[in-house]
Amino acid sequence: MSAAQGPAYDVGVVGLGPTGLTLAHLLATRGLSVLVLEREPAFYGMARAVYTDDECLRILQTAGVADDVHADMMVDLPVQWLRADRSVLTQFRTTARPQGWPVSNFLYQPFFENTLERRLAEHPSVTVRRGRAVVGFDQDADGVTVHHVHSAGTAYGRDEETAPASPIDGALDGAVDGTGAPESTRISYLVAADGGRSGVRASLGIEMEGRSFPQRWLVIDLKAKDGVDAFGHLPYFDFVCDPELPTVSCPQPDNRHRFEFMLSDDDESEEFERLETARRLMSGYVDVDDVEIDRQLVYTFNALVAKEWRRGRVFLAGDAAHMTPQFIGQGMNAGLRDADNLSWKLADVNRRGAADSLLDSYQSERQPHATAMINLSVLNKDIVSTGSPLGIRARDLGIGLAARTPGVRSFLTEAKVKPKPRYRHGSYVGLPRRLGGTRGVEGTLMPQVPVRTQAGRPVRLDDALGAGWVVLGVEIDPRGALAAGPWEQLGATWAVLYQPGARPQGGHLPRPRTAGDQAHGSETPLVDLEAVDDELSCWLAKAGAARGSVIVLRPDKYVFSVTRPGDHETAVRELTRQVGVASS
Repeated sequence: MSAAQGPAYDVGVVGLGPTGLTLAHLLATRGLSVLVLEREPAFYGMARAVYTDDECLRILQTAGVADDVHADMMVDLPVQWLRADRSVLTQFRTTARPQGWPVSNFLYQPFFENTLERRLAEHPSVTVRRGRAVVGFDQDADGVTVHHVHSAGTAYGRDEETAPASPIDGALDGAVDGTGAPESTRISYLVAADGGRSGVRASLGIEMEGRSFPQRWLVIDLKAKDGVDAFGHLPYFDFVCDPELPTVSCPQPDNRHRFEFMLSDDDESEEFERLETARRLMSGYVDVDDVEIDRQLVYTFNALVAKEWRRGRVFLAGDAAHMTPQFIGQGMNAGLRDADNLSWKLADVNRRGAADSLLDSYQSERQPHATAMINLSVLNKDIVSTGSPLGIRARDLGIGLAARTPGVRSFLTEAKVKPKPRYRHGSYVGLPRRLGGTRGVEGTLMPQVPVRTQAGRPVRLDDALGAGWVVLGVEIDPRGALAAGPWEQLGATWAVLYQPGARPQGGHLPRPRTAGDQAHGSETPLVDLEAVDDELSCWLAKAGAARGSVIVLRPDKYVFSVTRPGDHETAVRELTRQVGVASS
């Protein structure tokens, strides 16, 4: 399609891994047309990611697929750090649900991806084309023209994780089979979710910063033989801090299990990829005759972040933008967070008149958090794999002391060391937090507190509020506090939220009409909700939001603003300035 004819799709996505799949779902949910190009003709079934958390399940809830994927996961499993003698050094265990979902969830990636791809077929605005290799693209002020050809695939190349990236045409040696005519498709924006060896990133000449680690690990994915309970004695996720052989032991659904063993500098990779070596290493944990090996591979890992996440109308997401070591299970999850952040901004720019400059906040918001996750993963790798006698002693004493110290103990055992869903002060779309960014909830993720409807029925908060902007009155009708203005342009949901037991009561007359009703018109609905426990009250106190306050939530449910009576127009002014929509 020529540029003069306009784009055939709002967004093109390169890559159908977890990031691309989630992004396609979210873009469709938010009203955009999507073309997904994947070079592999069929799903290969390789398991890489093993874990997701409550924040990412909340993102998948927005996409409408969380219940389906969660049904296949192992939930609330403790995570342990063990000494060499297998005694417990410390344990992370929590049943809290701050985002409405379990914090600890272990998955089998083929189940996860197959469900997402199957459900993607429900979106008529999404076109998935497998077996299409992107060989080039051209962009101008109005869009991107993507050139793609038929691909026989590479079976998700065995060495894909560790080989260097190449420009698009060079990265596909052996994949393009020469059959079929080349095609060119015009789109408004292009998102590269094509992995750590991103051909799109290489073609743009965008460099990665960080470290590549020479340490090698052997990963072994196992499946118990039919009728055998091969892993019942390994119920939890274990980091075995054995200086002679640092090991990771990971339960997975469907009677599966993963082991990872660190090689020493003197070990030969070829030796560790032999079946006999795998059986010898596993024999310390399982009966090797009870299991079958699905995958056995020696790999190294990277801790890298792209210098640029946007070049014109082309964006990087997932491993194409950042590569996270596997030691805290956040690599895939970082890509899901990218998808959530970028999808609503693309929707507002494409469909609701927001300024293109809104998209610049994608990197400024996401990069610090992704980098913090990478740094935590590297730290955990050092904790698990240290071989120094002095380091081992310091580690064991330090963790042991922390586990016995009130206040510090919960920081460790409830994983509070994990980077919070809180954007860096001065880098996000929203009003600034108070006192130099130290007070307030702006730029943080609002918890998904338990609520019920006016009819008394329980409902998930995000399901009630929808996938777009929200203007939320604290025990007031916000339609009486703010004119429709830019909120109507953004398709915002208007809602009132009561603390437990604070709903108006008494009398038999219907609620009188307010100025808000008249200003917004009778067709503007109001979502009426009441919290069911004190979790909301605690959060409102932290937010400084008393009765009469109005809270504006972005589509990703991060807080844009908290304003009090007499100051509500501040939210309108800042929305106009930062997002670029008209004020009236």
